[in-house]
Amino acid sequence: MLVATVALVLALGVASRVLADRLQIPSVLFLIFAGIAIGPELLGLVSRETFGGGLSAMVGVSVAIILFEGGYHLQLEKLRESPTALARLVTVGAAITWLGTAAAVVVFLETSLEVGLLVGALLIATGPTVIGPILQVVTVRDHVASVLEGEGVINDVTAAILVVVVFEVLIADNGNSLSFLVNFFGRLFIGLGIGALVAGIVWFALSRGNLAPKTGSLHARLIVLAGIVVAYGGAETIASETGIAAAAMAGFALGNVDLPHHEEVIDFLDDLSVVVLSFIFVALAALIDFEDIFTLGLAGLAIVAAITLVLRPAVIYLSTTDERFTRNERLFLSAVGPRGIIPASVATLFAVELQALGRPQEAQLLAGTVFLIIFATVVLQAGLARQIANTLEVSPMRIIIVGGGRVGLSLAARLEQDGENVLLIDSDPDAVEKARERGLRAVEGDGTDADVLERAGASEAKTVIATTPDDDVNLLVCQLAKTGFDVEKVASRVNQPDNVGAFESLDVRAIDLSMATAWSLENVLERPSLSSWMNELGRTGDVQEIEVTAADLVGKTIAELNADIPDGCIVGLLTHRDGTTEVPTGNHELRSGDRVTFLGQTDAVDGAVKRFHPHD
Repeated sequence: MLVATVALVLALGVASRVLADRLQIPSVLFLIFAGIAIGPELLGLVSRETFGGGLSAMVGVSVAIILFEGGYHLQLEKLRESPTALARLVTVGAAITWLGTAAAVVVFLETSLEVGLLVGALLIATGPTVIGPILQVVTVRDHVASVLEGEGVINDVTAAILVVVVFEVLIADNGNSLSFLVNFFGRLFIGLGIGALVAGIVWFALSRGNLAPKTGSLHARLIVLAGIVVAYGGAETIASETGIAAAAMAGFALGNVDLPHHEEVIDFLDDLSVVVLSFIFVALAALIDFEDIFTLGLAGLAIVAAITLVLRPAVIYLSTTDERFTRNERLFLSAVGPRGIIPASVATLFAVELQALGRPQEAQLLAGTVFLIIFATVVLQAGLARQIANTLEVSPMRIIIVGGGRVGLSLAARLEQDGENVLLIDSDPDAVEKARERGLRAVEGDGTDADVLERAGASEAKTVIATTPDDDVNLLVCQLAKTGFDVEKVASRVNQPDNVGAFESLDVRAIDLSMATAWSLENVLERPSLSSWMNELGRTGDVQEIEVTAADLVGKTIAELNADIPDGCIVGLLTHRDGTTEVPTGNHELRSGDRVTFLGQTDAVDGAVKRFHPHD
């Protein structure tokens, strides 16, 4: 019976993942509904008794695998995207979430402070189990993704350890405030230490083990899998709930070293995490007791509102102060903080512990509150993440710039000011570091290498721009972008005028450096005011060219559209489908496929673009 149940759970999990990929909706939404469907509330195929005493161990190892994979992908480059915001989010932000949630639970449910702190500790965690599926279907700028991923991995570790310490010290009454701190940091140190030790052993085994060429990839995967289990099991043997920290630390350490068979290990971890994520989410969702949730009544909804509408936005706005997050990116981060497996699995464990202490009502309150928050945030935040991102317009396609010299650096900075998702590639580590110091996303690598471009996301980029001082390099970058990745818009700096033809033959937008310099000098001399204002773009003004896609505007004249054009913005140019461009008069009529160039104050231009070119 157990084998059949596990097979059913895995089948539903995989089916949910396939459906989610097809519909471009985070898979956790389908996983939680699949679990509820086979649970005691509906079909009754799965219950707490189905797995016997083995569910805790299965969930523990599964969570360790997922956190190892999350840590493996959490590379130092990502953490450099927004280090201050992430540091605030996992320290001050975690503390505010913990204490604020505890206060809401105590006030609305009229329970003890100890139980409130226990629930609050559980709900610190978001986790890669829910953040990963969201980022698979929602494209956001790198600094936004890095904050979500980093918060998920780190706060999962914090929550898993903190909830044990809260229970032992405050509820089981096995210590005082000093022992609380010693217990927390002691467990954290044990977990991180064992994780680092196991990572070192795995690295040594793979780097110095002289693996056979034919079987090296297979052996690497097996060694990594063994490392995950050993890190988790070893830490748990020493102190409970430290295995999560050990697995996350081992993954982080191995993901940031030069590990043999790196790509094969990534593929293996991705496939493995899909399977275990599907299993544990469906299995734990099947254990949701709606009676516990309904017992909370309106107080439960008040807690959901306090966490999602008050605490989460407050934590995000506090953490991202003085960082390069736009207003809409802050709103997106505020709206996307679903809770995942750690709260679900640990809540089930401690509900049983509270019952054993003769506190059944508090056990019911704990399970009901945690599962209500999980259910509400997964359905509303994870399920609607793509729609939220589209509404807030935080999903720009990537622009890749190859060449981190003065031209590439200046261009990247200006495009970032325009809200674009820019990635700069250069083989010179000093150029990369200089770009990062200016707050730009930059990676070290050879832009003429297809593998480097693939990892940079060229297959999904809207534009690739080559800006190196070597025309041969620029031409090769453009060829790869056009033929290897089918990038629609490719542009290049051309250093020698005689080479312009070679670029244009590839349908590359070639910018002759000498002509561009001459044009700029002419502007300075003949049109000084315009030149000065153009050089200030991104501060007070902007120029944007867009295709008119608002169907209700086609067929109207420029004069008729004055009400739709914000004050502080004018239509500078009108480009027709046949390629002819002219300065429009009030009598010019917009036609399908026309392109309009707006010029004016930044906010006004942005408003005009949204009106004439609304998102699909």
